[in-house]
Amino acid sequence: MRKFTNFYCLVNHPERKEAIYIDNFNYELPDQRIAKYPLAKRDASKLLLWKNGEISESQFSEIAQFLPENSLLVCNNTRVIQARIVFHKQTGARIEVFCLEPLQPSDYALSLSATGSCEWKCLVGNLKKWKEGTLQQSILMGEKEVIFSAELLETEGNTHRIRFGWNDHEFTFSEILMQIGELPIPPYLHRKTEDADKKTYQTVYSKIEGSVAAPTAGLHFTPEVFESLKFKNIEIEELTLHVGAGTFQPVKSASIHEHTMHTETIAVPLETIKHIQRKIGNIIAVGTTSVRTLESLYYIGKNLPNLPDENFIDFRVDQWEPYEKTTGIPVEKALQNIIDYLEKHDRDTLHAETQILIKPGFQFRVINGMITNFHQPKSTLLLLVSAYVDGGWRKIYDYALANDFRFLSYGDSSLLLK
Repeated sequence: MRKFTNFYCLVNHPERKEAIYIDNFNYELPDQRIAKYPLAKRDASKLLLWKNGEISESQFSEIAQFLPENSLLVCNNTRVIQARIVFHKQTGARIEVFCLEPLQPSDYALSLSATGSCEWKCLVGNLKKWKEGTLQQSILMGEKEVIFSAELLETEGNTHRIRFGWNDHEFTFSEILMQIGELPIPPYLHRKTEDADKKTYQTVYSKIEGSVAAPTAGLHFTPEVFESLKFKNIEIEELTLHVGAGTFQPVKSASIHEHTMHTETIAVPLETIKHIQRKIGNIIAVGTTSVRTLESLYYIGKNLPNLPDENFIDFRVDQWEPYEKTTGIPVEKALQNIIDYLEKHDRDTLHAETQILIKPGFQFRVINGMITNFHQPKSTLLLLVSAYVDGGWRKIYDYALANDFRFLSYGDSSLLLK
């Protein structure tokens, strides 16, 4: 079981009380502007360019010419799992189980490689038809028949602890999901998952299984685009943030300070942190998940000197920590604190949880630009974009709507630079 250190205590929040009303981040998004399917060629998508308030457009395949020379692109290499499982009771009732995050083992890699059983936090559709008992189904794994079951252990709020079990230890949970699970495409696409989504709803560099949603800014990249970056000496690094179902959730409160941000797990290799430190001033994040991970690094490193040095521990960044009135340190020093800590404890990767909320007023310390899609109205992702473009998000979105840009996960892209 991981021990997480929360750097931040819920005391006084002067910035939380400063009202940011979510209705101010609303816009009309016609259904026909939502891209229900990807383009046949990933990098044929349109690219909106925003630099210090000026807007132009191009095609994503040409992005290399607009990125600063000698930049470091940081990508999220998470891979979407087939997290939606459907059971049918003898009565004919359809029960849908949506895996959110592992509980036992709590590590994603260990849980997905588990054999025989594991426990996950899940959402359950048609729960009223599953009052008791174990759900079961027969799976054909190659030439073997495997009995797969789900047992409801406990409920907390709208999520449920479910123990999955199967009677053949030859197969991992990941292999079980690959056989019977369904890839959870976003609900706003208003369609069922198709076989093609298993490829198109993954980035070409996806590696680490664990997400229930794709880091969609990366869907536009192709091997040809990566090759074009070399001519401007643009380097690539990867980190991992497993995208949770919270990315689909709209902000339901009237003001953002009443909203509870979802928590996600991150993993950043030591060598990646060293590379980021060397490239400070030239960091371009691919997607909002990379932005949140990179900016979380600052707060982890900033607070490391205040932690007990007894055992190696994992870390957690609270959503309101960036808005506390505390003395800052240079970002290079924050990253060096992490490097020193990992090397002292002979670890090659930083593991943490982040709940960081990036809203107008946030001070970006690590990134110098971002690549991102066009997001849902009244979402925390739109607040993040607004924070980076100093409130100029509406000008960007008005331009995109007026110039036939496609929106949301399978939509077009933007490059935001200062």
